[in-house]
Amino acid sequence: MTVMSSASGLAQGERLVLRLHQHWKTVLRPLLILAATVVALLVALIMLPPVHDGAWVRLALGAAAVVIILAFTAVPLLRWRTTSYELTTRRLRLRAGILTRRGRDFPLLRISDVSFAQGPLDRLLGCGRLVVESMGEHGQLVLTEIPQVQRVQSMLFQLVEDEQQRLAREQQ
Repeated sequence: MTVMSSASGLAQGERLVLRLHQHWKTVLRPLLILAATVVALLVALIMLPPVHDGAWVRLALGAAAVVIILAFTAVPLLRWRTTSYELTTRRLRLRAGILTRRGRDFPLLRISDVSFAQGPLDRLLGCGRLVVESMGEHGQLVLTEIPQVQRVQSMLFQLVEDEQQRLAREQQ
């Protein structure tokens, strides 16, 4: 038996067209939480009256800040960085996970509709929500905070059409 895929997990004859992450808007909240936590910690340490056992209070404040930073900043940033969407000539690939990886593939031949939605802030920032309708049991896939969503929607729609034409040529 021969292996029909490359090291990147692509099938023979398949090529990567686009790889992207969610828009940077996704990391704005964690970064604001980081800044607010650091400022609050500094203010608390400056305002802390000098007491005999002040080291324990400072240590508790520092520990609380570390927990907040890990939970509300580091984890969301890692989740953003390790989540990717890939368009290939044959499928839409979703990959996510910090410690363990999850993947989901949508063959382009099963995609029946591709649409997008943008609110006013999304239009200003150049991102939006991509909705992919799929035949079969999974139905609808909604991807949020997609950068240049209109371009991605057009590209995905074109790739679906190209894959349908390729299959039609192979069946002749």
